[in-house]
Amino acid sequence: MKSRYTLFAIISLLGIIVDQLTKSYIDRSMQLFDSIPIIENFFHITYVRNKGAAFSFLSNASWRLPFFITVSAIAALVILIAFRKLRDDQRLAQISLALIFSGAVGNLIDRLRLGEVIDFLDAHWYRHHWPAFNVADSLICVGVFLLAIDMILEEKRLKSGS
Repeated sequence: MKSRYTLFAIISLLGIIVDQLTKSYIDRSMQLFDSIPIIENFFHITYVRNKGAAFSFLSNASWRLPFFITVSAIAALVILIAFRKLRDDQRLAQISLALIFSGAVGNLIDRLRLGEVIDFLDAHWYRHHWPAFNVADSLICVGVFLLAIDMILEEKRLKSGS
Protein backbone atom coordinates (compact mmCIF):
# COMPACT_ATOMS: atom_id res chain seq x y z
CA MET A 1 0.00 0.00 0.00
CA LYS A 2 2.79 2.43 0.85
CA SER A 3 4.41 1.86 -2.53
CA ARG A 4 1.43 3.34 -4.37
CA TYR A 5 1.67 6.53 -2.30
CA THR A 6 5.40 6.66 -2.99
CA LEU A 7 4.74 6.19 -6.71
CA PHE A 8 2.11 8.95 -6.63
CA ALA A 9 4.48 11.30 -4.80
CA ILE A 10 7.40 10.62 -7.17
CA ILE A 11 5.34 11.07 -10.34
CA SER A 12 3.62 14.17 -8.97
CA LEU A 13 6.84 15.80 -7.81
CA LEU A 14 8.68 15.02 -11.04
CA GLY A 15 5.77 16.36 -13.11
CA ILE A 16 5.54 19.57 -11.10
CA ILE A 17 9.32 20.09 -11.15
CA VAL A 18 9.64 19.52 -14.92
CA ASP A 19 6.64 21.77 -15.57
CA GLN A 20 7.95 24.60 -13.39
CA LEU A 21 11.55 24.30 -14.65
CA THR A 22 10.48 24.47 -18.30
CA LYS A 23 8.22 27.46 -17.65
CA SER A 24 10.97 29.20 -15.70
CA TYR A 25 13.46 28.55 -18.49
CA ILE A 26 11.11 29.95 -21.12
CA ASP A 27 10.34 33.00 -18.97
CA ARG A 28 14.06 33.73 -18.37
CA SER A 29 15.37 33.00 -21.85
CA MET A 30 12.66 34.36 -24.16
CA GLN A 31 10.67 37.54 -24.58
CA LEU A 32 6.90 37.31 -24.61
CA PHE A 33 5.69 36.22 -28.09
CA ASP A 34 9.17 35.12 -29.22
CA SER A 35 8.98 31.97 -31.33
CA ILE A 36 11.66 29.40 -32.16
CA PRO A 37 10.89 27.02 -35.03
CA ILE A 38 11.61 23.41 -34.13
CA ILE A 39 9.83 21.78 -37.09
CA GLU A 40 8.96 24.43 -39.67
CA ASN A 41 5.20 24.85 -40.25
CA PHE A 42 4.44 22.26 -37.57
CA PHE A 43 5.98 22.91 -34.15
CA HIS A 44 7.54 25.97 -32.50
CA ILE A 45 8.50 27.01 -29.01
CA THR A 46 6.45 30.20 -28.64
CA TYR A 47 6.29 32.12 -25.35
CA VAL A 48 2.75 33.22 -24.51
CA ARG A 49 0.77 33.73 -21.33
CA ASN A 50 -2.79 32.58 -20.85
CA LYS A 51 -5.07 34.28 -18.33
CA GLY A 52 -7.89 31.84 -19.06
CA ALA A 53 -8.26 28.11 -19.45
CA ALA A 54 -8.07 26.04 -22.62
CA PHE A 55 -8.53 28.17 -25.74
CA SER A 56 -8.27 31.27 -23.46
CA PHE A 57 -11.70 30.45 -22.02
CA LEU A 58 -12.80 33.17 -19.56
CA SER A 59 -9.54 35.10 -20.05
CA ASN A 60 -11.34 38.46 -19.86
CA ALA A 61 -13.68 37.67 -16.97
CA SER A 62 -12.98 39.83 -13.92
CA TRP A 63 -13.54 36.87 -11.57
CA ARG A 64 -11.40 34.43 -13.59
CA LEU A 65 -8.42 34.20 -11.21
CA PRO A 66 -10.34 33.27 -8.02
CA PHE A 67 -12.48 30.92 -10.12
CA PHE A 68 -9.51 29.07 -11.68
CA ILE A 69 -7.63 28.89 -8.38
CA THR A 70 -10.70 27.46 -6.66
CA VAL A 71 -11.42 24.96 -9.45
CA SER A 72 -7.76 23.83 -9.51
CA ALA A 73 -7.63 23.40 -5.73
CA ILE A 74 -10.90 21.44 -5.71
CA ALA A 75 -9.70 19.28 -8.63
CA ALA A 76 -6.46 18.49 -6.77
CA LEU A 77 -8.44 17.53 -3.66
CA VAL A 78 -10.87 15.34 -5.63
CA ILE A 79 -7.91 13.59 -7.31
CA LEU A 80 -6.37 12.85 -3.90
CA ILE A 81 -9.68 11.46 -2.62
CA ALA A 82 -10.15 9.34 -5.76
CA PHE A 83 -6.57 8.07 -5.45
CA ARG A 84 -7.19 6.89 -1.89
CA LYS A 85 -10.16 4.84 -3.08
CA LEU A 86 -8.17 2.93 -5.71
CA ARG A 87 -7.20 -0.66 -5.12
CA ASP A 88 -3.49 -1.47 -4.83
CA ASP A 89 -3.64 -3.41 -8.12
CA GLN A 90 -4.95 -0.40 -10.10
CA ARG A 91 -1.46 0.76 -11.09
CA LEU A 92 -2.45 2.46 -14.35
CA ALA A 93 -5.18 4.47 -12.60
CA GLN A 94 -2.69 5.44 -9.89
CA ILE A 95 -0.19 6.69 -12.48
CA SER A 96 -2.97 8.49 -14.38
CA LEU A 97 -4.20 10.36 -11.33
CA ALA A 98 -0.64 11.33 -10.39
CA LEU A 99 -0.10 12.80 -13.87
CA ILE A 100 -3.39 14.72 -13.75
CA PHE A 101 -2.63 15.93 -10.21
CA SER A 102 0.84 17.17 -11.15
CA GLY A 103 -0.54 19.04 -14.16
CA ALA A 104 -3.29 20.66 -12.12
CA VAL A 105 -0.85 21.71 -9.41
CA GLY A 106 1.70 22.96 -11.97
CA ASN A 107 -0.83 25.32 -13.53
CA LEU A 108 -2.18 26.27 -10.09
CA ILE A 109 1.33 27.37 -9.08
CA ASP A 110 1.45 29.67 -12.13
CA ARG A 111 -1.94 31.17 -11.34
CA LEU A 112 -0.98 31.80 -7.72
CA ARG A 113 2.45 33.17 -8.61
CA LEU A 114 1.71 35.08 -11.83
CA GLY A 115 -2.07 35.35 -12.14
CA GLU A 116 -1.80 33.51 -15.46
CA VAL A 117 -0.21 30.41 -17.00
CA ILE A 118 2.97 30.29 -19.09
CA ASP A 119 2.44 28.36 -22.33
CA PHE A 120 5.11 27.65 -24.93
CA LEU A 121 4.44 24.45 -26.88
CA ASP A 122 3.01 25.62 -30.20
CA ALA A 123 1.69 22.88 -32.51
CA HIS A 124 0.35 24.06 -35.84
CA TRP A 125 -0.11 23.30 -39.52
CA TYR A 126 1.24 26.31 -41.35
CA ARG A 127 -0.99 29.17 -40.11
CA HIS A 128 -3.56 26.94 -38.41
CA HIS A 129 -2.46 26.93 -34.76
CA TRP A 130 -3.64 24.77 -31.92
CA PRO A 131 -3.62 26.91 -28.75
CA ALA A 132 -0.18 26.92 -27.13
CA PHE A 133 0.16 24.66 -24.11
CA ASN A 134 2.74 23.58 -21.53
CA VAL A 135 4.07 20.51 -19.74
CA ALA A 136 1.29 20.65 -17.12
CA ASP A 137 -1.36 20.60 -19.85
CA SER A 138 0.41 17.65 -21.46
CA LEU A 139 0.52 15.76 -18.15
CA ILE A 140 -3.22 16.29 -17.71
CA CYS A 141 -3.99 15.09 -21.25
CA VAL A 142 -1.78 12.00 -20.99
CA GLY A 143 -3.22 11.25 -17.55
CA VAL A 144 -6.81 11.53 -18.80
CA PHE A 145 -6.00 9.32 -21.81
CA LEU A 146 -4.41 6.65 -19.59
CA LEU A 147 -7.31 6.88 -17.14
CA ALA A 148 -9.76 6.24 -19.99
CA ILE A 149 -7.74 3.18 -21.00
CA ASP A 150 -7.75 2.01 -17.39
CA MET A 151 -11.53 2.43 -17.19
CA ILE A 152 -12.01 0.34 -20.33
CA LEU A 153 -9.70 -2.37 -18.98
CA GLU A 154 -11.43 -2.28 -15.60
CA GLU A 155 -14.83 -2.67 -17.25
CA LYS A 156 -13.55 -5.67 -19.24
CA ARG A 157 -12.10 -7.16 -16.07
CA LEU A 158 -15.43 -6.78 -14.27
CA LYS A 159 -17.38 -8.30 -17.17
CA SER A 160 -15.06 -11.30 -17.31
CA GLY A 161 -15.53 -11.79 -13.57
CA SER A 162 -11.88 -11.80 -12.61
